[in-house]
Amino acid sequence: MALNITLKPHERIVVAGAVITNGPATCRMTVGNWVPILRERNILKVKEANSPARRIYYLIQLMYLDPAELTAYHRFYWKLVRAFIQAAPSAMALICDINTLVLNGRYYEALKQARRLIDREQDILAGSLAGKAARVPFAG
Repeated sequence: MALNITLKPHERIVVAGAVITNGPATCRMTVGNWVPILRERNILKVKEANSPARRIYYLIQLMYLDPAELTAYHRFYWKLVRAFIQAAPSAMALICDINTLVLNGRYYEALKQARRLIDREQDILAGSLAGKAARVPFAG
């Protein structure tokens, strides 16, 4: 089944490892076979992988776009996942969902779930910071 994509002016997309930048007008294209595709808005740059959940997302992104290095990416992924679960056991169900997708080679779907993990991490950190703020005595 073909995939129809509409790109906004100057929007970038990665198709099978090639970075494609649209011109000044909207572009519609059809991809007739399966290849890894990520829109610019879904691409996490290495400098943006600055938290455990974001690093998990980044590794899944690499698995999806660069299958030649799967073994190395999986090795790092499982280390990060173990550390994440130890730090945030409440995220276990979401991590299990992501792991199932990764183990089945469904990396695009795993990326969508990893976005939820990033949101969950933000919620955890916000709650943690709110709790710390509540414990700081007022010095007035």
